[in-house]
Amino acid sequence: MRPDILNPLFAETETLDGVGPKMKKPLDRLGLTRVRDVLYHLPERFVSRRAVTDLDEAGEGENIVVALTVTEHRSSRNARAPYRVLAQDAKGNVLSLTYFGRASYTARKQLPVGEKRWVAGKLERYGDMLQIVHPDHVLEEGGESLGHLCEPVYRLSEGLTQPRVAGLVAQSLAKAPELPEWIEAQQADREDWPDWRDALNLAHKSENPKARDRLAYDELLANSLALMLVRADNRRRRGQALMGDGRYRDKLALPFPLTGAQQRSIAEIEGDLAQEAPMLRLLQGDVGAGKTVVALEAMLIAVEAGAQAAMLAPTELLARQHYETLRRMATPTGAEVALFTGRDKGRARESILMGLLDGSIDIVVGTHAIFQDKVAYRNLALVVIDEQHRFGVGQRLMLAGKGRRAPHVLAMTATPIPRTLTLAQYGELDVSKLDELPPGRQAIDTVVMGQERIGALVDRLASQFGEGRQAYWVCPMVREMDGPEDVAAAEARYAALGERFGKDVVLVHGQLAPELKDAAMERFASGDAKLLVATTVIEVGVDVPNATLMVIEQAERFGLAQLHQLRGRVGRGSEKSFCVLLHGENLSETAQERLKLMRQTQDGFLLSEEDLRLRGGGELLGTRQSGDAAFQIADLEQITRLLPTAHDDARLLMERDGGLEGERGEAARTLLYLFERDFGVRTLRGG
Repeated sequence: MRPDILNPLFAETETLDGVGPKMKKPLDRLGLTRVRDVLYHLPERFVSRRAVTDLDEAGEGENIVVALTVTEHRSSRNARAPYRVLAQDAKGNVLSLTYFGRASYTARKQLPVGEKRWVAGKLERYGDMLQIVHPDHVLEEGGESLGHLCEPVYRLSEGLTQPRVAGLVAQSLAKAPELPEWIEAQQADREDWPDWRDALNLAHKSENPKARDRLAYDELLANSLALMLVRADNRRRRGQALMGDGRYRDKLALPFPLTGAQQRSIAEIEGDLAQEAPMLRLLQGDVGAGKTVVALEAMLIAVEAGAQAAMLAPTELLARQHYETLRRMATPTGAEVALFTGRDKGRARESILMGLLDGSIDIVVGTHAIFQDKVAYRNLALVVIDEQHRFGVGQRLMLAGKGRRAPHVLAMTATPIPRTLTLAQYGELDVSKLDELPPGRQAIDTVVMGQERIGALVDRLASQFGEGRQAYWVCPMVREMDGPEDVAAAEARYAALGERFGKDVVLVHGQLAPELKDAAMERFASGDAKLLVATTVIEVGVDVPNATLMVIEQAERFGLAQLHQLRGRVGRGSEKSFCVLLHGENLSETAQERLKLMRQTQDGFLLSEEDLRLRGGGELLGTRQSGDAAFQIADLEQITRLLPTAHDDARLLMERDGGLEGERGEAARTLLYLFERDFGVRTLRGG
């Protein structure tokens, strides 16, 4: 049960003054559904303004407050043209207050001709005229005081304004109770951190690194503690000891001999499976290092021990690919491998359900469909999760509940993750690393070139296709998620390349209907289409050995980890493969260093460490590998700096201070509920 003291924080946002059905929508879009969410919606930055008596005192690009007299309103018949309000300062200097879209209605009301108003905003130049676009404030009197403000700037969604969000934050701060202290006194004193409530107040009012660090540390401590409790709970639970006799594995038809890293990882997994305590192991494999083979060996150990195994993939396409690979390798062993997805209907579906129930199916591969309520197993003892960070706690738990006892869990990730982030995402999970490439894999030549050479590159594509080869073309990541701008960039490139190559080009992006996406991928995988144009949603694990060229447009926008992932889509066959990194004109030093590193090395583990170093306070590697954005407050720099201490503190609390008992333990329990890691504490059974 959540402690009563937290109830005001978990009240819906409708309990705040001024929040009705209309305002709830933009708040929901930002994920602000409760008072707690508003409290932790911290400012992205702060604006300090200077009050000036006239525009001659101000510099372009400066945030100012100035008294202006409105002289004229100018509108255009073109709905997309800006609405301009002309005004003069005390010296007669003319300025345009510029509005776009519906904001013009506000301008008409706030700025009557002939009236004096105090205007706050950023002074810019458009042509030969000074302007302020969408002023932050327009006041009838007393505007001088705005010049002394250090004002927070919040992330918004359509329908919200800065003053409105600031008002909701002020109401939420007033509801924040005094909470017991969960940070060890010496740690708080050493860092000179304020208490929880003060930290929130300070973080919303000014740039305050101490307050921000305190709040980030809370989040990291809650995460570490939850993962540790789960780990301890897992060690206490009884699983099924699985001892294989090799009768299936000896008959495996492998495409090439196992590498030393694969043999080592299989031995580690075999040792875990032989224990009654359920295995929780992370298999980190660089692109193309042969994780699937290791997973199959693990699953065959379960089959040899008279049990069943399941492999969970994030998409139907990947499930299909895994199924084909596993079935091909496992055929000589006699193990029965089945594919089960949400698309299976009628007799085919009934047949698979019956096979899982009576045990005639040894290994099942599928999407989340494999843990629906109606799916029952005779004896599920091992679960392999591909790309674990795409699955929520609840989904993993449902799957874990399918076994007679807690199943062993092997999580696989194709992204080598630095130690700090592994700790953040998985806690002290046992880790096996595949850091060798199988024999026969050729190095991929990486070429860096400017966007102006795109014509020559398209000619190169034509000769590739003439030789019967295929290629990928990945379009720029405009935003962190696959948004409208990304899709527009991909569609424009698809249209341009379509003029040259016609039906040989297919397009894939995150906003396509699943059946259209699958159809395009199928055409490419089968060789019917020669070129796949995609946004960054191009699937991890798409395996087309005939594709030997990867083009990444505006490569400077991508992190190293993601560039490495994308490059790994080629080089899967026996032919020489190439990766072309196209870049724009103005490269930052960081971007130059990134592209240089990509040319120099194909070691994913080295690149992931460098990515962490280069990104500093930016987002997490690639597309936020932390899972569903595991951290809301702590940024990458804070995770790197504060997590080791938070982790040690959590261990101390567990081992020395009696876990969640005693005064500090009770406070820690409050912390877990505050960050909603209580669900994890009780139920994160699937790893």
